Amino acid sequence: MAKDVIIGAALVPASELLSHVVLSLFDTAQAAKEVLIQKENFGNFSSHLEKTSVILKELSKQNVDHSESLNKALEILNREINVAKQLAVECSKRNKVYLLLNCRKIVKSLDSCTKEISRALSLIPLASLDVSLSIRNRISKLCNDMMDAEYRAAIVEERILEKIELGLGEGNGARSYANSLLFQIAEALGLSTEHSALRKEYEEFKREIEDANLRKELEESLQMEQIIGLLEKADVTTSSSEKENKYLEKRNSLGSQPLAPLQGFYCSISGDVMVDPVETSSGQTFERSAIEKWFAEGKTLCPLTNIALDTRVLRPNRTLRQSIEEWKDRNTIITIASIRPKLQSFEEEEALQSLNKLQDLCMERELHREWVVMEDYIPVLIELLGTKNREIKRLALGILYILGKDNEENKEKITKIDNALESIVRSLARQVDEGKLALKLLLELSKSNAARDLMGNVQGCILLLVTMLSSDDSQVAKDAKELLENLSFLNQNVKQMTKANYFKPLLQLLSSGPEDVKMTMAETLAETELTDHSKLSIVKDGALGPLIKMLSHGDLEMKKVAVKALLRLSNLPQNGLQMIREGAVEPLFEILYRHSLMLPTLRDQVAATIMHLSVSTTNQESDHEQVSLLESEEEIFKLFSLISLTGPDIQQSILKTFHALCQSPSGLNIRMKLRQLSAVQVLVQLCEVDHSTVRANAVKLFCCLTKDGDSSTFLEHVNERCIVSLLRIIETSADVEEIAAALGIIANLPNDAQITEWLLHAEALRIVYVCLTDGNRDASYRSQVLENAVGALSRFTVSTNQEWQKQVAEVGIIQVLVQLLSSGTAFTKHNAAIALKQLSESSKSLSKPVKKKGLFQCCFSSPETSCPAHLGVCGVVSSFCIVEANAVAPLVRMLEDSDPGASEASLDALLTLIDQEKPESGSRVLNNHNAIAPIIRLLSSDSVRLQEKCLRGLERIFQLDELKRKYGSSAQMPLVDIAQKQASHLKELKSLAAKILVQLGLLGNQSSFF
Repeated sequence: MAKDVIIGAALVPASELLSHVVLSLFDTAQAAKEVLIQKENFGNFSSHLEKTSVILKELSKQNVDHSESLNKALEILNREINVAKQLAVECSKRNKVYLLLNCRKIVKSLDSCTKEISRALSLIPLASLDVSLSIRNRISKLCNDMMDAEYRAAIVEERILEKIELGLGEGNGARSYANSLLFQIAEALGLSTEHSALRKEYEEFKREIEDANLRKELEESLQMEQIIGLLEKADVTTSSSEKENKYLEKRNSLGSQPLAPLQGFYCSISGDVMVDPVETSSGQTFERSAIEKWFAEGKTLCPLTNIALDTRVLRPNRTLRQSIEEWKDRNTIITIASIRPKLQSFEEEEALQSLNKLQDLCMERELHREWVVMEDYIPVLIELLGTKNREIKRLALGILYILGKDNEENKEKITKIDNALESIVRSLARQVDEGKLALKLLLELSKSNAARDLMGNVQGCILLLVTMLSSDDSQVAKDAKELLENLSFLNQNVKQMTKANYFKPLLQLLSSGPEDVKMTMAETLAETELTDHSKLSIVKDGALGPLIKMLSHGDLEMKKVAVKALLRLSNLPQNGLQMIREGAVEPLFEILYRHSLMLPTLRDQVAATIMHLSVSTTNQESDHEQVSLLESEEEIFKLFSLISLTGPDIQQSILKTFHALCQSPSGLNIRMKLRQLSAVQVLVQLCEVDHSTVRANAVKLFCCLTKDGDSSTFLEHVNERCIVSLLRIIETSADVEEIAAALGIIANLPNDAQITEWLLHAEALRIVYVCLTDGNRDASYRSQVLENAVGALSRFTVSTNQEWQKQVAEVGIIQVLVQLLSSGTAFTKHNAAIALKQLSESSKSLSKPVKKKGLFQCCFSSPETSCPAHLGVCGVVSSFCIVEANAVAPLVRMLEDSDPGASEASLDALLTLIDQEKPESGSRVLNNHNAIAPIIRLLSSDSVRLQEKCLRGLERIFQLDELKRKYGSSAQMPLVDIAQKQASHLKELKSLAAKILVQLGLLGNQSSFF
């Protein structure tokens, strides 16, 4: 129809012609999408057609004038489109095997169609048509794209064709070769490899060839007949023993010397022994390639008889070909038999030459490989792997690979040789080329059940393979991966892979294997030492789901191995959080609560796993959804109650669990619930137990609970006996964290007079002093213990009890506190400053007046010096004076500490030197120590409380005119900033700033700031 339209094109408008072409393009593009083979190539071709259709459709809508050149271009374009459509239709209807074997021809035709359509499209006379520049550019680009388009047969298709060509080149080929080829074709086409289905497809292919013969496609039918001849040998009918007996009988009848070729074996054109002899119409025989070349050169007379030849007639001379092949086979058999003694000699050069010859023969034909095996070469080749010569080993491995390739019997024969697999595995770890060949050989052997069962038992095999997974050579890595997958058939091999940090097979079996296999895999996980990276990888790749499911299994042994595996994986916070998210908590608690004391080990492991999960909750990122381990008060009570019902192992795990939970995002709630449940009473008792680990964990949890909460809870349960136990722990424990926690409890306990008296009576000050001055401890000890030790002192330094303060001073603690102002952590400095501040508050009342000297005393004794701050006689022990203790300078330095808490505590201590009524002396002391400038800088602090303290101090300092003049200008801007703040809750702060501005003469008394 399209042709008729073009014939009458002179009478049809150009737009209508274009529309018909667009329709043809659409039909062809659709046909290209329905092909059975070369789908990717036809898909790209279809894309070009669709783009062409869109452009021509736009062109048809424009006012295009009819012209002869346009008509001609569209006629050519339509013709080429029809050719392409016919190709697509054939590729959607003909037999798949037939299409595969013709893939090169199809690709070539498709390439030709694309380029012809491009040329036809370029013939459209765009220059003479009134069309937009955009359409011209698009057509030009499309033409270029189609001219540049490249289509190729798939790699697997090319391999099949190459294998066919090789088989045809070997003459009749071999049965196993043909069988392998047929299966390869089936796999490439996605056909079933089941015998009946494969047979049906093959019969359809033969019918397709018969149709080709009927259509007189002579060249194609001849080629297909050869392929059918090759594939017909696919069914192996002869047993190996029959073949071997037949071979040996033939070999023994041949003698030991090769025969020279007969004169009739030579081609008179090429002068070589013929491979594919064909008879011409003159009755003379020549090598096919030689006579075809003769014809191609335009020569039509017989080279021997000078008779005119029919160039179409070339008949295979099968009788001569068979005679040549028999002669070749005879000589090859003799050659193969003669090589074996040379390989067993001690001459390396002769052995290398013989191996090269043997390798060449093996690569020529499968029949040669069968003869090599029947000559019992396999043991000889295995023995050669033990030589020192690398080239000999490389050649031996190569020949063994060729022999084992696609041959189940040969694989089994190689495997059965003593130390064969061990020798091959040793080559894995040697030079690169040797290792690659050994890997290829092992991969081929692993396709045999016999080799696969034994290979994993060879020492170092699996470890070397796992190492090769990370090879820079992608083929090596790929082969190693495939070999490991083959070996994962055996559970014992999977265990070894796991130990070598290759977990994929284990995880697959854990997820989808039978029940007993799942249990074995979980047990493997539980018993294998894993790195942290491996644990993360295992969880990421899906190990948790199957393991958690096993926790609820009815079989107790299944529960045991699942718990052991989860315990090993749970010690990483990321894994612990993932376990909670995937629902591990409920079944773990189920086991912990419901299984009897007959299974203490299982419960111990469950408790330890739960402890790991609790630790993970303290490592949550703020931008992720928060998870918790215990939600309700009942859950908390139930778990904590087990402490009184279980042994030391579970006790310490539960104590650690609660210690971690107290520091998690829900820690405040957990601590409150524990105090309500009388946990303090239990912990006080545990502070006295003999089991050091249980006691240490109890002390740490106790310390957590003392950080907040109602004082009455602790006053009810903490007695003198508990105080003595805590101090004994501080003195005798070897656990640094336990010592720090005990000191933390003392620091956090309510400031109750009775508790403080108990502490003093038990020599707490001496013990704390030892903690502060023990230089024999390591840095971790000092950083953990010093903070809490200094914190514990605040109850003894309160200014309301100067007797307690005096005991502190007499022990020598004040000097230590001063040293810590310069060397401690921010928190240690903070607590030291607080203690010094409390002590300094008593200094004024304890400072003694300076005695007036008589005339005689003045002459013979040195006068008493007064404290510049307190204007009396002060001392470190007598009045706790921080000036005399040389604490002022380090306190001034602390004012500019990056920690605001430390800055505020040092300010509080320094301001104790300024008397409310007579601030002059104290102010001068601060001035002499350069403290006023940093105090002014603290006015810019973000802390309102700190600002207020600075303002109150400056209000007293600026009562001295000399200090007003010296520092007034530097204080002006920060004071004005505070005075101008708009927030209503800062009213008092603004008023204080305004008062100081008045002091400095910068603001009137009647200002609105008041």
